[in-house]
Amino acid sequence: MTRLTLARAVAALAVCAVTSVDPARAQQPAPPQDPSADLLRQAQQQMRAGNETEAVALARKAVAASPESYQANNTMGAMLDLAAQYKEAREFFAKAATVAPTPDNKNRAMRAIAISYGFEGDCPNATKYEEPLHRQYLDAKDFYNAGEVANELARLCLDAGQIDTAERWYKTGTETGLREPDIKAERQDLWQYRLEHALGRIAARRGNKAEAETHVAAARALVDRGNMPAQQKEYLPYLAGYVALFTGEHQTALTNLQQANQNDAYVLGLIAQTYEKLGQADKAMEYYRKVMASTTHNPTTAGSRPLARRKVAQPAR
Repeated sequence: MTRLTLARAVAALAVCAVTSVDPARAQQPAPPQDPSADLLRQAQQQMRAGNETEAVALARKAVAASPESYQANNTMGAMLDLAAQYKEAREFFAKAATVAPTPDNKNRAMRAIAISYGFEGDCPNATKYEEPLHRQYLDAKDFYNAGEVANELARLCLDAGQIDTAERWYKTGTETGLREPDIKAERQDLWQYRLEHALGRIAARRGNKAEAETHVAAARALVDRGNMPAQQKEYLPYLAGYVALFTGEHQTALTNLQQANQNDAYVLGLIAQTYEKLGQADKAMEYYRKVMASTTHNPTTAGSRPLARRKVAQPAR
């Protein structure tokens, strides 16, 4: 064998050694999939289809399959809230908080408990869960998330009819968010926009139309300044419609709300209420049913689904 041929043979053996697969390793099975994952997907599909009983039953099977799974317990809580089984929902959110793999997951579970109380219009109990989180973020100097939690609590309390408490927390949220070091102009305007939006709704709930319209104008001016993302503009017709609805301008409310986000369950609920005020019961029911098709576990759904559920359950007249 020539020296060149020998070198090629050695190289070929080296390649084979590098690319060959250990037979024992090749036979190792892939990591097992979470046995609850498929059941959770099915549960969510059934809830979106309006099959609450089936959705809850599938979620229970998921928890039975993975009792220490954060996702299974969290989804179980959400399914129960959507099915108006609020007390039990909070037991599963609490379990999710216990088994949470990260501090952020635990915080999300605690916020879910507050939102669950929001479904029941219970501002004081929502506060018991959101206020400690607000302080926790403050201590960590995470001013953005501290402000977010304050605003979330404010919205839950406003929808629960606790207007003064809502106003205090909305102002706290803005003051906290603006403490962010080196905050950019976009975020400064966003915090101020959120506050003007909230104060407009609060003034409307108090029946003060002139004050509400002042806040609507201030919110519009912040959008027109151009610092914020363009999509913030879509919240203006929602605000104008909200103000008109709660100050007795029902046709104006409908015109504005129809220009707002039609995928927002809360907007759909406001449209339903507006049609009721206009004496159009069939159209109102159509929109209450659309609200019931929204299955996201958040303050928007907490503020709209319980009323829609009561309306849809009422016998036809």
